[in-house]
Amino acid sequence: MSAARSLTALRAIAVTATLPLLLTACGYGSEAEKKDEKPAGATAAEGGQKLSASEVRIGYFPNLTHATALVGLQEGLIEKELNGTKVKPQSFNAGPSEIEALNGGSLDIGFIGPSPSINGYVKSKGSNLRIISGSASGGVKLVVNPDKIKTLDDLKGKKIATPQKGNTQDVAFLNWIAEKGWTVDPESGKGDVSVVRTDNKVTPDAFKQGSIDGAWVPEPTASKLVSDGGSVLLDETSLWPDKKFVITNIIVSQKFLKEHADVVEAVLKGTVKTNEWINANPDKAKASANAKLKAESGKELEAKILDPAWQSILVTDDPLASTLKTESDWAVKAKLLEKPDLAGIYDLTLLNKVLKAAGKPEVSDAGLGAK
Repeated sequence: MSAARSLTALRAIAVTATLPLLLTACGYGSEAEKKDEKPAGATAAEGGQKLSASEVRIGYFPNLTHATALVGLQEGLIEKELNGTKVKPQSFNAGPSEIEALNGGSLDIGFIGPSPSINGYVKSKGSNLRIISGSASGGVKLVVNPDKIKTLDDLKGKKIATPQKGNTQDVAFLNWIAEKGWTVDPESGKGDVSVVRTDNKVTPDAFKQGSIDGAWVPEPTASKLVSDGGSVLLDETSLWPDKKFVITNIIVSQKFLKEHADVVEAVLKGTVKTNEWINANPDKAKASANAKLKAESGKELEAKILDPAWQSILVTDDPLASTLKTESDWAVKAKLLEKPDLAGIYDLTLLNKVLKAAGKPEVSDAGLGAK
């Protein structure tokens, strides 16, 4: 073989070997990118362009129903998509304080339940936030003292805790009571069932001391009560069509969305990839979430609490928008909320763009999208 032909062959081999790397760098299934655009999903290490904000402040609860945030932050799956933009995580213990931070400009994106999302949107007359993705479904149970309560009818006359007046679980329990034909004053919690609004941190001690007879609570509080001798009388998923209902949304400041849509899109790429990783690696994800909880509180969950709690939670990109509308209707029926105008509460444009690029089905805003 001549020197010229040998050199040509070597060049062909080099190009062939490099081609898979070039195709991989495109990301999100794109076969080619326009010359001026950065590849979807490219990281700074892959030569992706810097995004429009130097940092993004992300809020969440140290709670298993916020598994997407816990695992995404712990494993670096969210920050990996941000091309050098730093994640500044902020932990909250209650929805109202997270909404206040979002509305006050000290938070950009938050993981939060449907009731605070609705309340925050209504109070600002639709001007301060948007729901941009789902995060989790399920993870709520009615746990009772089996010595005092053996059937659902036995709840009448008993003291049952919920986390907070008007919160997601409180509204669901009040609606369940109403459907039983019983009455409870939504403000005081007094009636055929005594609804005792109790912080989730306090609920296990109140249960052990006998000051409450049960609780309608999210995980891991529900499994903690079971470990203390309680019995699951009802799993809220059994009350919903398809056994799915929104327990955690992802929300964003409208100002941040308008000014830094590229950062929001990158965060959503990270959450979609996180949910995919959680569903593909449930045991690793469970351990990761527990490690993040330990970093937050200095204490990890015992297996007897962690295992059943984790099994009852479904991470999902779908915001399950129709179930948020139902929960809003329940709050109105309980007279904890005036009938709201929720038109525009969702903006799923960027999420659906990310899902489509990843070869996943798009999701619906149930007619409540921004016009």
